[in-house]
Parts: sequence; C-alpha cells; structure tokens
Amino acid sequence: MKEIFQWAKKIQEKLLKKKILLLGIGEESVAIAKAVMGNPFLPYEVVGFITDRKDSRKAKLLGKRIYTRDFLEKNTKEYLGVDGILIGSNIASREELTEWVNLFLEKDLKVFKSPTVQKLRNDGGNIKNLQIEDLLNRKPIVIENEEVKKRHYQKTVLVTGGAGSIGSEIVRQVAQFEPSLIVVLDQAETPLHEIQLEVEENYPNIRFEFVLADITNKERLESVFKEYNFFMVYHAAAYKHVPLIENNPHEAALVNIQGSKNLALLSSRFKVNRFVMVSTDKAVNPTNVMGASKRAAELFVQALQNEQDNQTKFITTRFGNVLGSNGSVIPHFRKQIEKGGPVTITHPEITRYFMTIPEACELVLQAGTMGKGGEIFVFDMGEPVKILNLARRMIKLSGLEPDVDIKIIYTGLRPGEKLYEELLSDDTKTLPTYHEKIMISKDSVMLYEEIDELTSRIYEKAKDRDKVEVVRILKEIVREFRSNDSVFECLDK
Repeated sequence: MKEIFQWAKKIQEKLLKKKILLLGIGEESVAIAKAVMGNPFLPYEVVGFITDRKDSRKAKLLGKRIYTRDFLEKNTKEYLGVDGILIGSNIASREELTEWVNLFLEKDLKVFKSPTVQKLRNDGGNIKNLQIEDLLNRKPIVIENEEVKKRHYQKTVLVTGGAGSIGSEIVRQVAQFEPSLIVVLDQAETPLHEIQLEVEENYPNIRFEFVLADITNKERLESVFKEYNFFMVYHAAAYKHVPLIENNPHEAALVNIQGSKNLALLSSRFKVNRFVMVSTDKAVNPTNVMGASKRAAELFVQALQNEQDNQTKFITTRFGNVLGSNGSVIPHFRKQIEKGGPVTITHPEITRYFMTIPEACELVLQAGTMGKGGEIFVFDMGEPVKILNLARRMIKLSGLEPDVDIKIIYTGLRPGEKLYEELLSDDTKTLPTYHEKIMISKDSVMLYEEIDELTSRIYEKAKDRDKVEVVRILKEIVREFRSNDSVFECLDK
C-alpha cells in the first residue's frame, strides 16, 4: 500500500511540474539542466533542449531530445508537449535573446530565467519569469576602473539626491573605489534611512555621513561644505516628473535651477575639484518646464566654468530614461498588469530611450573622470523603444495575452510630453571621446552675468509662486523652449 501511495505521489508531482526546454546546448545550458534534473523539489521537468544549430536535429543530450529553431517555428507548443523555456544568464547576446523570446512568445510559451548553477544546486535558487529588463539590458559597459579609482580613492565625495534611484547607485559605485568619506545628502527622510541601512551593511569599511537637507537652503548647504572638504560633488538631486512639474513650475525653479546654482557656487567657492551634474535628454529642445529647468541648470554651470576665479571643473552628464527608477514606466506597467489591467499608454507611437541604472551611473563616473571642465557629456542610449511594444511584451512575459487578458488604453499625451525624446538638438555638433559610449555635445552657452541675472529673477518669482512669470523668464533663459499642449503655450506667441 505504501509503495502504491509513493508511486501515485510521484505521478502527481510529475503532472504538476512544468515541462521545459533549455535554450542552448552549451556548457551553461547542460549544467543548468543537470541542476534542475537533480533537484526533485523544483517544479520543473527538463524534457529537452532547443538550439539554432541545424546539425542537432534528432540528436539527444542527457537523454533528452534536442529541438531546432525551425522545428519550433513549424509546430505548436501542444505538439511539443512543452510549457515553457528556461534561459541561463549568459546563453545569448541581447539581440539573439530578443529574437528567441519573440519566437517563444509567438508560440505562447512561458519564458523563465535561471539563477546561477551554484544557486540551483544549493537551495533551488529562484527560477523566475523573464523580465522586460533582461531584454532591454545592453552589453556591459567597460569603464577605466583604474582612472576612476584615482579620482575617488581616499577622497571625500558628496552625492546629492543620494537616496534616489541614480544617486543611491552612484553612492554604491563610488564606495567600491575606497573613498575616505561619502556624504549622502537628501531631503527625503525615509529613503535616506533605507540607503543608510543598506550601505552600512554592505560597505562596513567605508565611512559614510547621512545629511538630511534641502538643496534650496543655501545656508544649510554652506554649513555642510564648511564641515567637509569635498573633492568631488555628484549632483543628482532634482524634480523629474513632467506632469507634476508642469503644474508646479515654481518648484522646478527652486530645486532644479536655484538648488543647482547653490551647489555650483558653493563648489566653486570651496574649490571642489569636480562637480558632476546629472541632467536629462528632456533638456534638449524642451517642451515642458522640467526639461527647460534642467537646461537652465546646464547653462548656469557651464557659464560658471569660465569665471576668472573658478578652479572647479564643472561637468554635465545627459541621458534618457533609466530602467526601474522610481516612478518610471516599467514598474508602473508591472503594477497595472499585476492588478489585471488595464495598461495605460499616452500615445500608440510614443518612444523613449532606456538605460539601466548601473550602466548610467558607470558612465556618470567615467565622464566625471575624463572631463576637463565645461563639457556636456551625452551617452549612447542605443535604439529608442516603442512604449506600446514594451507594454505588449511585458504582458506576454507575464503569461497573459494583450487586448484579451489585459486591455491597453490610450490616455492622450500629457501637457509638455513629447512623442520622441532627443539626446541632441538639430543644430548641435558632437565630438567623440576615447570612450565609445560617451560623446561631447557642443551646445550654445551664455555669459555668466546674463544667466546669473536671469536665474536670480526666476528665483524671486518662484518664491512668490508666480507660475506664469516663472515660465516666462524660463523661456528667456532657454530660448528653444516651446510648450506643448500646456497652459503655458500662450507665452510662445
């Protein structure tokens, strides 16, 4: 009786297990297959492998059949008797992986991502659904770690916005280069506490200070600069949400412009070696207040570079959207899909550039290292991504069908929103650098006296919360700023 029960249990477990194919027939795929087959607690059964090598037709590996791409293209998943595909982390290039995943999704197969073989062997690891980030990730960035280390080793570094998506990653990366002190500054109490707990645990040999401060408060910032002798300043603090800032332009003037001005002037006064500002592709030909405010900040730090008494090297880095940042489109879509939809998109043709947070921050550190002062460094963001395609793929990767299980709704472009982002304006020239992913944008500059006077005027209007006058002056500073589908369009006439 006991034997019958155990036999029935094994049959039930086998029926409940998802039947999977391993992508590839190389060493990693074989090792993953062995680890899965050797772990009876995993809810997966390896039934074969799939490859694009045509000479593998009808061959076997580990006693399991090898299928070819053309066989899958000609047959259904029901014919194969397969539920999904398991993919290792180093099986294929991003381009090859994208092609394979398109085919798997077309065949209604689930796509899973394997952890390392070691994790599979030790504790079963976590085999998860493949995420959209896995398809958008690009080739690893190669940075000159020795040069970057020289700039940070045993130096005191300030990171503003240090509790945010970009700022916190800059903190993590700088910590690897053994600075003498990292001062993490942010005005958000809870996120600052969270990054404190994280980095103090992960980098026990690095000294940190966590400063709760608002960059619009110049006296508070001055006390921070007096207390610490900063060698490098990374300025990542900013307001970034386009619709919110369009409704609150005075806040953009206070934080993105005056806050940046405060930090830049203090960096120059206290003879900081390098000031590296994080900007955005929305600063190019801006159609919204947020982008225009960031362009104004760019213009100010560039103008300050050329002041006679300045010894600080002011460097600006400009890039597009980062994957997984707070409030960005991918986490937003993921939440909508988890709730059963609908997924909301502003326009069917809207596109955006994407980059991973670590990749963006690596390039920020590299640009900060190579800069001689006054440059705007623009990053190679790859090809733009159509947001509709992104949403449809995320739905399918979740095992659901777009427009059937999850509806997609178009809500219309929001005030100030562009269909297409630009990294360079039409008349801007670029210069190459020794790093293939980084270019120098030769944008127009302003005289310091002019930008100083204009930013002082906009600051006074911002303190009065005079929205219209704030935007009017902003359009004086950023002459190419043309409002799009916004109440401020009347100021362009």
